[in-house]
Amino acid sequence: MALTGKIPREFGNLSFLVSLDLGSNNFPGNLPQEMARFALAYHRFLNLGNNSFTGSIPSSFSNMSTLETLSLNFNSIDGQIPKVIGSLIILRELKFRGNKLIGSIPLSLSNASRLETLDVSYNSLEGNIPEGIGNLYNLKLLSILYNQLTGSIPFTIFNIYMIEVIAFTGNSLSGSLPSGLCNGIIPQEIGNLVNLVLLAMERNQITGSVPNSIFNISSLQILSLSMNNLSGFLSWEIGNLTKMQHLQINENKLIGEIPKEISNLVELEELVLADSSFSGQLDTEIFNISGLRIIDLTDNNLSGSLPPNIGSILPNIEELYLHNLINVFGTIPHCISTFSKLTILDLSDNKLTGLIPNSLGYLSMNQFSNGIPREIGGLQNLAHLSLRHNKLHGSIPDSMRNMVGLEFLDLSDNNISGTIPMSLEKLQYLKYFNVTVNKLHGEIPSGGPFKNLLSQFFIYNEALCGFSRFSVPPCPTSSKHKSNRKRLLVLFLWLGLAILFVPAIFVFLWIRYRRGKTAPQQAYSLSTITRERISYDELVQATVDLSESNLIGSGSFGSVYKGILGCGTVRNSP
Repeated sequence: MALTGKIPREFGNLSFLVSLDLGSNNFPGNLPQEMARFALAYHRFLNLGNNSFTGSIPSSFSNMSTLETLSLNFNSIDGQIPKVIGSLIILRELKFRGNKLIGSIPLSLSNASRLETLDVSYNSLEGNIPEGIGNLYNLKLLSILYNQLTGSIPFTIFNIYMIEVIAFTGNSLSGSLPSGLCNGIIPQEIGNLVNLVLLAMERNQITGSVPNSIFNISSLQILSLSMNNLSGFLSWEIGNLTKMQHLQINENKLIGEIPKEISNLVELEELVLADSSFSGQLDTEIFNISGLRIIDLTDNNLSGSLPPNIGSILPNIEELYLHNLINVFGTIPHCISTFSKLTILDLSDNKLTGLIPNSLGYLSMNQFSNGIPREIGGLQNLAHLSLRHNKLHGSIPDSMRNMVGLEFLDLSDNNISGTIPMSLEKLQYLKYFNVTVNKLHGEIPSGGPFKNLLSQFFIYNEALCGFSRFSVPPCPTSSKHKSNRKRLLVLFLWLGLAILFVPAIFVFLWIRYRRGKTAPQQAYSLSTITRERISYDELVQATVDLSESNLIGSGSFGSVYKGILGCGTVRNSP
């Protein structure tokens, strides 16, 4: 729904109203004081979450003594949590998440002994967590994520046996424990929480070790202790958490080997142990959990090689981060191409050698020495590709134009030669492109994503040229074009002459051919005339008996007479 305007006062007259749900609308302004009129015997549920309410929480809300659920999530409510809220002694759910509340968590909340859900996350609450919270024995969810709370975690919280979710992420909790309780910030009593499903304490200042008692909570599915100051070893007893799905203990100061008993966590989907000081061998048993989607062991002191069958034992892997493991060597197994769901592969800053398989991800800071395979163009959904600081040679394959999802491409610090393919202008999502310290030459593409790239990503090459914004000399295009134009002009001139003269020559030859054919016919005709048979009587009659008056001339071969034949034709007769 998308209701707006003010909530009618008349709602207070609904004497038999049990539940009022006005969540996920656009009601603005202060929370209506009229809500206090719901001090009725039947009212149990009030949801005003996901609106645009402002102002503070009216203290008159405490008059709704029969209320079991009060949800004001995701508004813009400010001010403090009224102490009188603690008088709602049958309240089961209190949800103030995602507002602008300040001040401290009132101790009076410990009076709401039936409370099962307390969520005040994503506010600006300060001060300590009240010890009285430990008196809420029915509490199942305690979420105070991303506030500004300080001090220690009250040990009394770890006596709430019913609790399933503890989420303290994003505060500054650090204080010392009461004397006589361990010497670390997470007490052993946490093992009493036998129903705990989620424990999230990342982004605090928790010190000490991870208590072994945590590993007795067999119901635990999510454990996040990231970004603290935890130290010591990770116990082999972690293998007891067989229902664990998400394990995040990254960015601490843990040392020693990663327990191989982690392979017992058969339901594990996410394993994040990055940015610590784990050492020892890269145990292949870690990779024997077929349901793993995310593995992050980045920045540890691990050694060894990647399992040759890694492609078959991790069929569901989506993200694999093995960056900077100090002493990981060997080749990348070719079966890595069977990771059909893989979106991110980071093997950078290791000592890997050999050939690059057709499936790639982050492979920078290794010692690969072959060329970039043409098959890389088949990775159409790949978004990030880093091959920097290797020994790659050859050219940038034109097939990379098919990597239409590419956003980040780093080929810097290699021995790549040739030109930058102009076809890369088609990569419309490309935002980062770095080819510094190579042996490239020729023109830098200027269209498509290259319009927004900086000159610093093209420096230290052999002979790149292009627009001045790339801080390279202009390409010798002008003289080249002049030469090409001259050649084209000469070519067109010859073509024009050919078009004019070839037909003329053809006509001339045809005429000569025709004349040559006619001349023999005339000669034959004359020859026929001279050879016409004439009788002696016709000759005597035509020359009047060879009269001297018809004599034309005489010679050593005889005389020639003129005569007129009967048909009127004048002939010369020898």
